[in-house]
Amino acid sequence: MLLSRFGVVSFIVRKWGHGTQRSIFHPGLHVQVCRSQSAGSSGDTAQHSGDQGERKYRDSVLLPKTDFPMKLSGQKLLDREIEIQKLCGFSELYAWQRDRKAKKEFCLHDGPPYANGDPHVGHALNKILKDIRNRFEVLRGRHVHYVPGWDCHGLPIELKALGDLAVEGLTPLQIRQKAREFAEGAVSRQRAAFQRWGVMADWTHCYYTFDGRYEARQLEVFQEMHSKGLIYRDYKPVFWSPSSRTALAEAELEYNAQHTSRAVYATFPVKTPPPKLASADWSSAAVLVWTTQPWTLPANQAVCSELEGGVCRHPTMPGKEVPLLAANHVTMGKGTGLVHTAPAHGMEDFGVASHFNLPVECLVDEEAKFTELAGPELHGQEVLGQGTDTVISMLGAAGALVKEEDCVHSYPYDWRARRPVIILPSKQWFINTASLKDKAKEALQKVRVVPESARGSLLAMLDRRTYWCISRQRSWGVPIPVFYHKETGEPLINRHTVSHVATLFAEKGSDCWWELSLDSLLPPQVLKKVTGPVTDYERGEDVLDIWFDSGVTWAAVLPESDPRADVYVEGKDQLGGWFQSSLLTSVAVRNKAPYRSLVVHGFVLSEKGEKMSKSLGNVVDPTVVINGGKDLSVSPPYGADVLRWWVAESNVFSEVLIGPTALSSAQESIHKLRNTLRFLLGNLHGFDPRTQAVDPRQMHYVDQYLLHLLDLCPFKVSDAYSEFDVSRVVRLLQAFISRDLSSFYFSIIKDRLYCDSEDSPGRRSCQTALEEILDGVTRAVAPILPHLAEEVYRHAPGHEGTTLFHSGWIKSSSVWTKPGLQEAVEGACAIRDSFLSSIPGRNAVEYELTIAIEPGLLFELMESLQEEPTSTCSQLTELMMASRTNLLSALPQDLPSDALTSRGSFLINLEGGGIREESAYSVAAVPCPLSRCPRCRRYTAEVPECLCPRCKSVLGGPN
Repeated sequence: MLLSRFGVVSFIVRKWGHGTQRSIFHPGLHVQVCRSQSAGSSGDTAQHSGDQGERKYRDSVLLPKTDFPMKLSGQKLLDREIEIQKLCGFSELYAWQRDRKAKKEFCLHDGPPYANGDPHVGHALNKILKDIRNRFEVLRGRHVHYVPGWDCHGLPIELKALGDLAVEGLTPLQIRQKAREFAEGAVSRQRAAFQRWGVMADWTHCYYTFDGRYEARQLEVFQEMHSKGLIYRDYKPVFWSPSSRTALAEAELEYNAQHTSRAVYATFPVKTPPPKLASADWSSAAVLVWTTQPWTLPANQAVCSELEGGVCRHPTMPGKEVPLLAANHVTMGKGTGLVHTAPAHGMEDFGVASHFNLPVECLVDEEAKFTELAGPELHGQEVLGQGTDTVISMLGAAGALVKEEDCVHSYPYDWRARRPVIILPSKQWFINTASLKDKAKEALQKVRVVPESARGSLLAMLDRRTYWCISRQRSWGVPIPVFYHKETGEPLINRHTVSHVATLFAEKGSDCWWELSLDSLLPPQVLKKVTGPVTDYERGEDVLDIWFDSGVTWAAVLPESDPRADVYVEGKDQLGGWFQSSLLTSVAVRNKAPYRSLVVHGFVLSEKGEKMSKSLGNVVDPTVVINGGKDLSVSPPYGADVLRWWVAESNVFSEVLIGPTALSSAQESIHKLRNTLRFLLGNLHGFDPRTQAVDPRQMHYVDQYLLHLLDLCPFKVSDAYSEFDVSRVVRLLQAFISRDLSSFYFSIIKDRLYCDSEDSPGRRSCQTALEEILDGVTRAVAPILPHLAEEVYRHAPGHEGTTLFHSGWIKSSSVWTKPGLQEAVEGACAIRDSFLSSIPGRNAVEYELTIAIEPGLLFELMESLQEEPTSTCSQLTELMMASRTNLLSALPQDLPSDALTSRGSFLINLEGGGIREESAYSVAAVPCPLSRCPRCRRYTAEVPECLCPRCKSVLGGPN
């Protein structure tokens, strides 16, 4: 409530007589006060059109007047939003703010969405959240650097583009053409949706990872990292997707926690025992291993344990012997404590092979089938199917199978094909992440992460990354600029070759890798040094990992003067993706992070908290949200601002729910806000703030007080926007509107607004405050609801020919922080609360009050609101919402027997606690002896059925 919120004043109510004790701003009192006088209610008209006597004065009452619609829905809403976008230059706003003079720059770097489908609600959450912050920065006068872009390469696009076509009959250029066309179509649809959502950008100058200039910049980063030895080629086990026929990086995996494998316990007969145990009888002994991947057993090269020096016989490969070796990764916590080691099919296994110089023997091809080297029983069988069955049968036949069981465990899947992957050794290109991790962690210490809890996840994912495989065996991507000798297989790559190819890509695009001859692809200085004919070489066929594509956006998109963004804003899935790839490439080249802060938002789920899927029928299409579905009674058109409000009022740092209930709630919230703004506009009819605004020193105290409360908002709202905590902005605005305006201020000022003369100082004072309030609320909500804000701004007085986003942020002023102002109004409100609590369910205007305060600070403050002892039109009477108020130093001795009395005390705290005084007061309420005025309906008329002095003066006649 007002008093407890600001904490300046403490209030104690003590009363006797009629009524019960209540807290100062008891919710029930607000309901009672506002029931007949709520903002924008139909009671505004009914109040002045009761009986026949009152009806004749109806036209003399200055009721709100505006052509601003109370409610827009259906096609009218959609047409209005599009009209506002055109009239207010939404498409030109980004260029305008880049061209204006500004002292500070704000750079929000757009993580590129993937160009493989239609826009979805995840896009909406991300793009709108970014746009809210960008629009806030524009309003407060900064240059915003925001270039939207798209990630356009990669396997998923290639697969969708090809569909059911036979890939074997297509050349790389034919595949690339189809993939490019598919990506361009997806980009076009997504871009149109983002514009419809009101996202501010220069949509004619976006970045695309398939653009030749972008690809050239990407190769420049590749060259810098290669020259430092951070990019190299090696034969190592990598995650391999049999369904996609390509290597994958850790960031391209999804782990299926419900995957079921056929696990086995198998024995390896001991031929030579370890030296420490040589005295025992080992003639029939064997070591017991456990594995969830029996198909890897034919490739076994060792058994790791805490002992070493022994030799075992391979259970399915006659004549093959494998050593017992000590290794750090062996643990007794899982399995048998004896670890089956196949270097071709495990990262840790490969490390053991490298350390002990073991062979890396691979018996599986790229289709995940056993090769001829595996023997006739296994040749041609799929390792994850029939091949596993055969290996288990071979173990049984050899007497080596102790137990077989189903094991449900987490297993890596191809993130796009949704199929299991395997680990295979392959010659690939890698980034040495081990040498970058410490530098990356150091750089992260200087980065602010919101929420801070996400930092731990980012570091954990960074730690898990052993090495980064950046080569892919596909056609749709940026070619790795390397040439191989046909006989030796040795790669030809250096700064000259990479720089030359980069120049060609910038001029012609990366299709030239397949279009040009080797004579053109190799620079002259290299051709001169090549031994033998150039035809001895062939161009590489691998393309770069798309995470490397998007991971260098900082180099291709950010300002060259300082290619470091103020913030990256993406979903939590990017902790192991774009956030990490960008960090590693930037640290590798520049030894610093590409961002000053990271904002991590959650995923969008259905209203039941479920992941969206077509099979469950819970997918929410943002286009349907805006335009409506086939059945408008089920899926009505909500417009873009409802979608934006849904984002704004959500806690974006956790999972965000969307569905009919959430959207309907957002729509209702906007309707309430719109109604409040309409009330403000309606009461500003005929008011020109440029010529009719009242000097602050001449304004009513309650008007100044509301502007004081309004003046507190910009700091809180700005802080919330700066933290991406937009839901706090929503809560602050809703609290100000519902509590300070509708429940308090609007209830008090209606009589002055409606019944004073049009140009009276009191009414102009009120309109001055209302104009400031309208301006402040509109600007505060504008980053969230730009369509509504611009519509209001066009209806507001004094804004001809301008748009809100060209006019700046809320203007704060110390003029409203007036000593004693807050205490005077809140002291009066405390007294009013005592009065209202003594007349539950009754109308305050029916009463005459006598307020008794001993001489002191509180009495002086109340005198500033009412100079004369008795008044029907003082500021104090207005605050009491009564018809007449008497201000005395003591209650009269001859109070009527039906007087309702109450007492309380009010603590005044001025100058930061330098002045403190608690003053007691008494309030007596009696039915007002005056008559009800047929125009203003207050009990201020001296003669029944006649006008009160104020209304008589306004109308200029005796009645």
